Amino acid sequence: MDSGNLAWMLTASALVLFMTPGLAFFYGGLVRAKNIVNTIMLSFISMGVVSLVWVLWGYSLAFGEGGSLIGNFDHFALRGLPVGDADALIFVVFQMMFAIITPALITGAFAERFKFSTYMIFLVLWVTFVYAPICHWVWAADGWLFGRGALDFAGGTVVHINAGVAAIAAAWLVGKRRNIDRGVEPHNVPFVVLGAGILWFGWFGFNAGSGLAANYQAVNAFLVTNVAAAAAAVTWTIIAHVKTGKFSAVGTASGAVAGLVAITPASGFVDTLGALAIGIGAGAICYGAVLIRAKLSFDDALEVFPIHGIGGIWGALATGIFAVESIGGVAGLLEGNGGQMIEQFIAVIATLLYSFVVSVIILKVLDIIPGLGLRASEKEEDAGLDISLHGERGYVQDGAD
Repeated sequence: MDSGNLAWMLTASALVLFMTPGLAFFYGGLVRAKNIVNTIMLSFISMGVVSLVWVLWGYSLAFGEGGSLIGNFDHFALRGLPVGDADALIFVVFQMMFAIITPALITGAFAERFKFSTYMIFLVLWVTFVYAPICHWVWAADGWLFGRGALDFAGGTVVHINAGVAAIAAAWLVGKRRNIDRGVEPHNVPFVVLGAGILWFGWFGFNAGSGLAANYQAVNAFLVTNVAAAAAAVTWTIIAHVKTGKFSAVGTASGAVAGLVAITPASGFVDTLGALAIGIGAGAICYGAVLIRAKLSFDDALEVFPIHGIGGIWGALATGIFAVESIGGVAGLLEGNGGQMIEQFIAVIATLLYSFVVSVIILKVLDIIPGLGLRASEKEEDAGLDISLHGERGYVQDGAD
């Protein structure tokens, strides 16, 4: 990279890292006040734990030349990288930020009831055995999905479908929240909107940085990211208003996030019209998925699968429909390349199956280990995880003990 590209990638990396605190506020505002510290910490601790895992062995497993399924340990603790090569090092940094936010996305599914000590161990295992292999499949030069030609510019499969289906596994195995029949009213709507705004801002680094250069493709990715988020936010708002008669701030924020999720795999391959279609589709499809999830028995507390899982699936498939050869070098279905849809479908199914099965195994093992377990005690849940697990309150009244 020249100095201009390197400066852009440093900026993009910082933007992606900033998304994790944004997610913390987005999720934190959606839970009850007695669990906001815990919910924020689930995201924040990922910045610490996953950073260490990534530099020690995560990067090597994800991008080492071990074969089509997984890397190796040649770059353990970043050994073997070219000395003085800023290009190699900035790629490690940029990809680290993706690894940090992906497991943090899962936490919305088990909010208000998961043991924090177990979660820290889960982070290590999940990044090692789920995130790194799928990352290798899709983005490593010798990965099997990369070799087949599956398109995922910035993480529709690696990040969003991966986290979304793991969220189903977690919500199923942890069980429903206590004494919750019809969901929880968000305790701090301004936090939700602030978090969504930070995510929207950081997503420009997420998508526009994934071409690893400051060029036309990056500018296009920046533009279509904004277009899709805007289209999805407006679509969700209008549909929700038709159904409820209200203009929900939480709904608009959720719609924007759904649009950002859906455009992620496509952002380096589609034009503005494709982004509009993807955004409108995400707003409508993800809103419908939230309504369906509410009628089912599993308690995905903050709608991780309807937004990230379904949004990621729609985005991955839509990439195969709307890809424009003049932008990303690959034509989609509308330009006569129907075979691309097959590769997108294979990538979606492979990610769903592998992530779900291995996530279930990891969670099952953690649940049966003496002294661990997945769920906080009933007493801890009733008191709130903030004071029970962290010894802190999100809000302290004047004069309170």
